[in-house]
Amino acid sequence: MLDLERYVPAFITFIANKLSRNATVLYQKRFGVNVTEWRIMSLLAIEPGIPASRICHVIGFDKGPVSRTLALLEERGLVAINADPDDARTHSITLTTKGRTTHDAVIVTALERERKLLSCLDESEREVLIDLLRRIHSNLGAVTG
Repeated sequence: MLDLERYVPAFITFIANKLSRNATVLYQKRFGVNVTEWRIMSLLAIEPGIPASRICHVIGFDKGPVSRTLALLEERGLVAINADPDDARTHSITLTTKGRTTHDAVIVTALERERKLLSCLDESEREVLIDLLRRIHSNLGAVTG
């Protein structure tokens, strides 16, 4: 049997699920966006103009949910989706002014949640954690490839 106190994939999943569920409730109530919308918006703030395929790759979501979420964000005036003039199959996605304003409001809360989550660690432990998570992320191909 699995020892859920030591099985890393379960630990990561449990943490992610609980963080996501809480974030959706909080962000929806305060800012009118769910956690999936927030993840996409935060990526668009970092990489304006990226295509949906890049969003799928970075976030790890399938194309269908990303496309549906982008359509909803566009409907609500939070993102603009423009066809690439050289390739109509490719679209450039950017935050609108309203989307940027929403992003800038949510990020304050997101960073505060992170600060509280990591408050049980000192600075050197946080750096070790980040390094370990990056290495695990880089090694995902060992189990997903």
